[in-house]
Amino acid sequence: MDRFDDIPETALAWHRAGKGAALATVVETWGSAPRRVGSQLAISGAGEIAGSVSGGCVEGAVVVEALDAIEAGKAVMLEYGVSDGDAFAVGLACGGTIRVLVEPVGAVIPEALLAQLVAARAAREPVAYVTGPGGRRLEREGYAERFRMDRSGMEADGETFVAIHNPPLRLIVVGAVHIAQALVPMARIAGFDPVVIDPRESFATPARFPGTRLMHDWPDEVLRAVGCDARTALVLLTHDPKLDDPAISEGLRAGVFYIGALGSTRTHAKRVARLEAAGVTAAEIARIHGPIGLDIGAAGPAEIAVSILAEMIGVLRRGE
Repeated sequence: MDRFDDIPETALAWHRAGKGAALATVVETWGSAPRRVGSQLAISGAGEIAGSVSGGCVEGAVVVEALDAIEAGKAVMLEYGVSDGDAFAVGLACGGTIRVLVEPVGAVIPEALLAQLVAARAAREPVAYVTGPGGRRLEREGYAERFRMDRSGMEADGETFVAIHNPPLRLIVVGAVHIAQALVPMARIAGFDPVVIDPRESFATPARFPGTRLMHDWPDEVLRAVGCDARTALVLLTHDPKLDDPAISEGLRAGVFYIGALGSTRTHAKRVARLEAAGVTAAEIARIHGPIGLDIGAAGPAEIAVSILAEMIGVLRRGE
């Protein structure tokens, strides 16, 4: 799985190599457009491309327009209708319309601004690239709902476009148990980059978790090492207070967006009592989802994993 798209990074590299570059961004869609708003395509002055704005339907036309824009040093707004036939070819039932903003690097997007965007992305710092009547700038505040929903789009004035650049989602699972074996591949499909922690090396093995980053240190140490943040979900599956409680405290301190802990209502009540005795506040305890997962009557590890993933996404998209 790609852990991080590199479209802005690629455009900056092409520009600095003297090739010329432009960024093409989907700014509006109508109907069943192949790619969501905010999707990007980088084009070099030599005709190289990275990314996509339509799943292949109109990329060729965008490249031609982008090469002209690079030469002219001006931004251009393009609009395309995706036919039903082309839409079907990329897996959609019907067509739609997309608007694509093409911005040459240097002449329109200042190199320094693009470099700042690339640096923020590398640092896992949520940032919005805003373009409109006031020019182009990066914003870290003022778009809380867009950041939470990963939703780029036009503002109400119809002229200002906000492109959201969020860090990749990350899932940290404490406890390499059967539920984790089901949850990790599901979460990866949903766009999470999983890490599994279990000091018991016989549990956290490549054979049980193929292609997954495995850590065998104590969970709170790992959480500090990997640098948890508001794009991180923490799932605790061990039932062991020695592992779970320090991880919960570290997750709360780091501001992860989701904390879920496996166990019955009675087990969770004991957990709450321990945390209260350790000085964890009522507001912090309220952020812990225990028993973990949505109440869907799940039976067996795979169904429990479904309920956990659904709860994680619900918290991410709807808030606490």
